[in-house]
Amino acid sequence: MEFRILIVDDELQVCRSLSEVLRTKGYRARYEMDPKKVIPSLEAEPADLVLLDIRMPEIGGIDVLKILRKTNPSLPVIIISGHATVDNAVRAMKYGALNLFTKPIKTASLLKEIDEYRESTAQKRLDSEDTTCIFEDARMKLIQSIVETVAPTNVPVLITGESGTGKEIIANAVHSLSRRRDRSFIKVNCASIPETLLESEMFGHEKGAYTDAKEQKRGLFELASGGSIFLDEIGDFNLAMQAKLLRILQDGKFVRLGGSRLMKADCRIIAATNKDLDAAIRAGEFREDLYYRLAVVNIVVPPLRERKDDIMPLSLHFTAHYGRVYGKGTLSVSPEVKSVLMRHSWPGNVRELKNFVERAVIFAHAGSIEMPDIPEQYRDFAGQTEQADLHDRYETAARSVILEALSLANGVRQDAAKLLRIDRKTLYNQMKKLKLK
Repeated sequence: MEFRILIVDDELQVCRSLSEVLRTKGYRARYEMDPKKVIPSLEAEPADLVLLDIRMPEIGGIDVLKILRKTNPSLPVIIISGHATVDNAVRAMKYGALNLFTKPIKTASLLKEIDEYRESTAQKRLDSEDTTCIFEDARMKLIQSIVETVAPTNVPVLITGESGTGKEIIANAVHSLSRRRDRSFIKVNCASIPETLLESEMFGHEKGAYTDAKEQKRGLFELASGGSIFLDEIGDFNLAMQAKLLRILQDGKFVRLGGSRLMKADCRIIAATNKDLDAAIRAGEFREDLYYRLAVVNIVVPPLRERKDDIMPLSLHFTAHYGRVYGKGTLSVSPEVKSVLMRHSWPGNVRELKNFVERAVIFAHAGSIEMPDIPEQYRDFAGQTEQADLHDRYETAARSVILEALSLANGVRQDAAKLLRIDRKTLYNQMKKLKLK
């Protein structure tokens, strides 16, 4: 079966030259110069990989990547750009890009990346969805305790946190530990369903409810009967849908589109969002009464940068997992790569870490993940983060010494300055900089 690649770039010459190179290597390549047409193009003809430019008119590549993550979360994307910056690289990895190549493109390197990815996907995984909870962080252990307590009940659960923190894994745990675990678990990405189809998808429709309704259709709430339904990105529901969802939570009933018969919604509702619902309520974009109905139990998942204790356990878990998936066996992680793992801030959270490890495993050789196996931008981050770490250590030490001097001087700044052998103004400036009162 041909490996299909979609090139998205507003430069015709880039599109034509890349398409020609890829076709000579046996790939089925096509291009799209208008970023607004990317989603319709993929709906008409799916792709196995997207090569995406960052700077384009009207819609930037990062915005296209965000949309792709909602409509087709598993679609691999490689960023190509003549305007690559550390910020662009961070944002691209946050939203799950495999790698970033700068223009002029080094064709051999790009082809090597695509070839290795294609080979890896040829044997791709029976266990593609890894739902294991791996953590050492105290806050995550508390969340585990909450999940174990509420799972056997039927109360709604609202899971909030940044994108990529693992909200779906927690939703899976709630269902798998519930009394409904042997029944259906329907997952819905609320942001990916077109607004015109939303009511029909969620509640079903009767024959003739609208022009194209040729037959009766069961909705997702009906399909989830007896089990659970996971409403991901619940913050993207419009107010009309919020009102209908509120009715289900209050009465346990709904009506198919075009129908009049009340249907029973016998399913446990688990919702998740990365939006600030308090702000959405204040802005009139989210119903306060719905929020309180959903948040009978509200689980707030901390970002990975606040869970340093989880980084290595997760990394080693993903390394073992993808080592099996790609036939690489047991892989070790070099000290230099471990340093990058611990120093990076992971703005894309667990999703970014998982993507990082998968890519590294694909390129790893000789039983170990080394620095050349990780994307170049992370190697760049390594030096920057080491510098940042030195700065943080300096500020921590300075703060400690100043506080000690103030303690010895009984809070008298002039005396503390004398102990430090600096003038009073310098001490005041240092305290202001370090936010010491």
